[in-house]
Amino acid sequence: MWSSGRGRAAGPALLGLLLALSLSGGRAAKTDAGLVTCGSVLKLFNTQHRVRLHSHDIKYGSGARAGAARRYWRIRGDTEGGCPRGSPVRCGQAVRLTHVLTGKNLHTHHFPSPLTNNQEVSAFGEDGEGDDLDLWTVRCSGLHWEREAAVRFQHVGTSVFLSVTGEQYGSPIRGQHEVHGMASASAHNKWKAMEGVFIKPSPEAPGGHDEL
Repeated sequence: MWSSGRGRAAGPALLGLLLALSLSGGRAAKTDAGLVTCGSVLKLFNTQHRVRLHSHDIKYGSGARAGAARRYWRIRGDTEGGCPRGSPVRCGQAVRLTHVLTGKNLHTHHFPSPLTNNQEVSAFGEDGEGDDLDLWTVRCSGLHWEREAAVRFQHVGTSVFLSVTGEQYGSPIRGQHEVHGMASASAHNKWKAMEGVFIKPSPEAPGGHDEL
């Protein structure tokens, strides 16, 4: 998580550090019944460890915290535009998860994570544009990703699953969990959509409209 791209250190540039933050109150907020759609902005909640996925900007090598916790992610298609705004996300569809405030994509590569020696997960790219290692397949049952259902995200390029296993960092990000890629499906890699802005298809507006 302290490097970007395909595992090489990136010097003093600001890098995205992927973390999981404990959910205050101990329960995930419920969303309205429905489907997760392309273009929606949401929070992701790990059902096993009850933490939310978020990102910090970290200056490489310094350990300095450069930003507050950020928890919203936008659902986007691949670079060929395979996820029209407002269309339901299909089970088995490849998507990009773009961090709203930094414009970086959820990313992984063949590089060990610092706490568990699993596969490092980071936030990578600029203005939503990264590389082919930003794609994740939504693994769920049925036809579409349902808001109330737990799903998995399997990395297209390396086949690992987006996971949390409970290991926590020390200073300066004490108490925050490492996010990493695991080779096999388990309870550690189940995620649910939390509150957000969901794009709902509309006959009047083919591009969809926002639904809270």
